[in-house]
Amino acid sequence: MSNQEPLAYRVRPRRLEDFVGQEHILGEDKLLYRTIKADRLSSIILWGPPGCGKTSIAKVISETTKYKFTKINAVTSGVSDIKKAVEEADNLLLNPSGKCILFIDEIHRFNKLQQDALLPYVEDGTVILIGATTENPYFEVNKALISRSMVIKLEPLKVKDIVKILKNAITNKDGLGNYDIKISDETIETIAEVSNGDVRTALNGLEVAVLTTKMNSDGVIEITNEIASQSLNKRKAMFDKSGDSHYDNISAFIKSMRGSDPDAAIFYLARAINAGEDPVFLARRIVIAASEDVGMANPNALILATSAMQAVAMVGMPEARIILAEAAVYVATSKKSNASYNAINKAIEDVSNKDTGTIPMHIRNAPAEGMQQFGYGDGYKYPHDFPGHWVEQQYLPDKMLGTKYYIKDDTVE
Repeated sequence: MSNQEPLAYRVRPRRLEDFVGQEHILGEDKLLYRTIKADRLSSIILWGPPGCGKTSIAKVISETTKYKFTKINAVTSGVSDIKKAVEEADNLLLNPSGKCILFIDEIHRFNKLQQDALLPYVEDGTVILIGATTENPYFEVNKALISRSMVIKLEPLKVKDIVKILKNAITNKDGLGNYDIKISDETIETIAEVSNGDVRTALNGLEVAVLTTKMNSDGVIEITNEIASQSLNKRKAMFDKSGDSHYDNISAFIKSMRGSDPDAAIFYLARAINAGEDPVFLARRIVIAASEDVGMANPNALILATSAMQAVAMVGMPEARIILAEAAVYVATSKKSNASYNAINKAIEDVSNKDTGTIPMHIRNAPAEGMQQFGYGDGYKYPHDFPGHWVEQQYLPDKMLGTKYYIKDDTVE
């Protein structure tokens, strides 16, 4: 095996028994494990974050299947590559089964035309599709392909799994086994933790640490915590700001503010900032939460959030993080009321779906002379002319009399 290949590639598992992690789908009693072992695979889409083992699963399948196995990358391939794979599968002299397993890495990058070109061959069984994607396939992949495939969700690898993989890489002759490496279990665990479930990041960091550290007089390469930290640079962001996990993190951020948990709100805010989210986008989420979830329980929350959004736009990062934190904590610790939110939703539903009648004539506008003779504005009582600046008067249309939209709750003073 060429040492020019990355460590993550050199130590990639070739048998199911060598695979570490993802027990929820690759345990011996699980469906995917049984279908791979029996070589009875149907089309699947592997969905998970980078470095969780999607390509490794495809590699294992390629080593165990009796079918022709073809791999293409959606970034560099097109319809012609799909047709070529199908033509080779249809050649009964070279491929007696008449089928092939087509592994498409980053399938979410195929456009609609390319996905549509693939569909007939998946449908008639000529192609058994294995698609790998870091994006939510329900958003990015043709619904017809989804309906003909089993979507399998992979999780970030656990620290104990990455530790096991790192230790194997250190002793494996295809990995770093030819080096005399001294590294403590604590340092290995630190590398595993900093990689945040991405085994490729962990292996790359380990390899950089080994290849850039000089041997001591005994010919030993000693990897310390400091060397490992420098090789990994910094903790890997848990998500891509443009990917599916972007929505998960923003959802968690908003729900933490709504749930009055300032610590969780700050945590998800930090994740978003670390992943490079637009600070103005984050500020807008806080403004929305101030109105939707705090509302009339503390109207000052909307004022503060709006001011924070303006300040973030003016100041920029990194100082904007302080403004965002202050606004998020204020919203999270405020009393909550969604009465205004519920009121406008119910009113919009009524005006969209009901005959709500007409505006009473006495509160209609009469800007032009002569309109009053038709009843416009006739009989209107100006509230400020009455004690307490209020007077009994009908405002809703006749058909909507008695309807309540804004229902004041206990948190509103």
